Amino acid sequence: MGIPLNSVLNLSEEQIKNSKIELNTKTGTTQVPFIDMWLERSEEERRTGAPCVTCYWGWFGNKRNFHEGQWVFSFIRLGDGNDWLFASAAKVLAVPKGRQADVEILTEYAPLFGRLIINLYKGNKFSRYTFNLSKYLDDATVKEILPVMYSGDEFRGYDQVHLPFAKLDRIFRREIMPSFHDALESVTGVYCLTDTKTGKLYIGSATGEGGVAARWGSYLDSKHGGNKKLRELYKREGAEYFRKYFEFTLLEYFGMSYDPIKVLKREQWWKDCLDTREHGYNDN
Repeated sequence: MGIPLNSVLNLSEEQIKNSKIELNTKTGTTQVPFIDMWLERSEEERRTGAPCVTCYWGWFGNKRNFHEGQWVFSFIRLGDGNDWLFASAAKVLAVPKGRQADVEILTEYAPLFGRLIINLYKGNKFSRYTFNLSKYLDDATVKEILPVMYSGDEFRGYDQVHLPFAKLDRIFRREIMPSFHDALESVTGVYCLTDTKTGKLYIGSATGEGGVAARWGSYLDSKHGGNKKLRELYKREGAEYFRKYFEFTLLEYFGMSYDPIKVLKREQWWKDCLDTREHGYNDN
């Protein structure tokens, strides 16, 4: 049996009765995972548990979520399972209609914001996300307290590298998922750039020092990476087009000492298979 959550929160019976728990998953309209929105915040905001769009909404339709004086413990789901990240905790000061509650952060819990991960089965509660803490406290267990704040998914293997431009940019700026950059720096390979607006592809390879990380870094800097058709696209559409529509996928990977000529042959093979010279962004 895991460590009970309250062994970390240390709440009295009276405090438990006066507390709520938020179990936030995705936005109601666009279905964007709240964890992605939380990761977009500044490190200072995440560290201090500052209120954001993911927490402290005082009303659900005409139903009141909180009352003045209650404590709220806000968790965000990680992935699609039963793991939840502790994002914030606060005392409710006011509950105005139509917007988030006015709150005061419970700073005694700040060292755990973004670090405490619990395991909890929410059940089939559909759109509901705010509950009495007593409903779940006995079933919630501590899975892990991270040494540093959560920064996103960890590297799961070279065969699962598929990243939107904006997320790759944050990885390379060392804001999230530091293991990704280190992994990409350790291999050469063949990759695909996907223009999700038009469906066009670009096949390229990375064989030099710094591996795939160095090559992809050049796209983050210039957007076009020096490629002819991508330069033409950049002149027409500008930098924001790449940030909004381009995705990076690693098709094949090899060790740093692997024969670069063989890597280039694999690049040509992929270009032929996907016909990216005729229907994509490759020109050779």
